[in-house]
Amino acid sequence: MGDKAVEALKGEDWAGEMGARWLANLERFEGMIAPIGEALLERAAYQPGERVLDLGCGGGATTLAIAEAVGPDGAAIGLDIAPMLVEAAARRAAAAGSAARFICADAASADLDEPPFDRLFSRFGSMFFPEPVAAFANLRRMLKPAARIDLAVWAHPRDNLWMMEVIGVVRQHIEIPPATPRAPGPFAFEDLAYLEEILTGAGFSGMDAVPYSGRQPVGGPGATPEEAADFVLSSMAVGRALDEAGEATRSAARSDLVDLFTRCHVEGEGVMLACKALLVQASA
Repeated sequence: MGDKAVEALKGEDWAGEMGARWLANLERFEGMIAPIGEALLERAAYQPGERVLDLGCGGGATTLAIAEAVGPDGAAIGLDIAPMLVEAAARRAAAAGSAARFICADAASADLDEPPFDRLFSRFGSMFFPEPVAAFANLRRMLKPAARIDLAVWAHPRDNLWMMEVIGVVRQHIEIPPATPRAPGPFAFEDLAYLEEILTGAGFSGMDAVPYSGRQPVGGPGATPEEAADFVLSSMAVGRALDEAGEATRSAARSDLVDLFTRCHVEGEGVMLACKALLVQASA
């Protein structure tokens, strides 16, 4: 595999290409992870009047839900580094008549012109910081003393077949370098001891986590095997790596992905593969 393909599997350029890919596949991405977001929102149990910062808000679905929960006396502000996603989220809020607001900034260094927040929420938006202790320390400065944070992070890859089965197929066609433990990325916080070390170093305390396990619809609810394969190729990092490998390799990998997803397809539900997340709480 060439150097460009290796680079495609390293960091996530959320302010650029990955943000654009997420936006292009927004409905499918949100459909995949919506149940986990709903579980995290239920655990957070926001109350009217609370001010909540939604970290890595993406297209704004969770921010809109938070705004509804906290009501007109509260505030829901989505923070994301991807300008195209923030713009899309603001349009959705306007169309829905929601009071949710959105800010484009890097949470690791942002200094928001906002009163301190009562709560921090993040559905898979907290695992990509190059310097996580410093980033979480910066987020803590945006919160009131004793403010609660609620994070959803992915558990170990072995418990997330929606990713590992895909990688297994792609590895038959191109070399995929092994993941670097604790490196920024989807599985950076698979080790809860590491996450607790980060949060403690940033000034948080009392971390607690409960597992969420289920099946995840690859490409969103109701996707056909072909639609799920095209979603993987157009939106995930392995798709970028296959793009660098050439059309013949990409086509062969797509065929094998369709075969995999056909075996995992459930009529009326979509391409269903196991997932596991961790719903994490801590206090500032």
